[in-house]
Amino acid sequence: MRFVVTVIANAVGFWLLALLLPGLSVEHSQAVTDTLGNDTAATIGSYLFIGLLLGVVNGLIRPIVDLLALPITCLTLGLFSLVIAAGMLMLTAWLSSFTPIVLTLDGFFAALLAAIGMWIVAGIVSAVLERIFVRDEHGRA
Repeated sequence: MRFVVTVIANAVGFWLLALLLPGLSVEHSQAVTDTLGNDTAATIGSYLFIGLLLGVVNGLIRPIVDLLALPITCLTLGLFSLVIAAGMLMLTAWLSSFTPIVLTLDGFFAALLAAIGMWIVAGIVSAVLERIFVRDEHGRA
């Protein structure tokens, strides 16, 4: 359930950041619109797909990168983790270029701003959704 919450939080984060940052956009092909029926469903599905892709990248690749970058992260007092987050966004954008749904970032600075924005927005949305949907080990909400 936490992974679903993470995907939804990522999707909401991408949606808000696409509205606010000129260097970030999510586009889908006409085939996605035809498959899902209308443009609204295609847009929602596109953001959910990019959120899922970022969740997979963060789940599989980021732990390895975090471990390898631990010395420099310690030297920079954790600030290098923003660079890693920007790199994960750039990797997500590159991977999405092979699909009908494409995340576009206009360079490293846009990825860095998007990483900061995703940290804030996805953190808030994730906290709210976990409070609503995820129960702790004692069965409480």
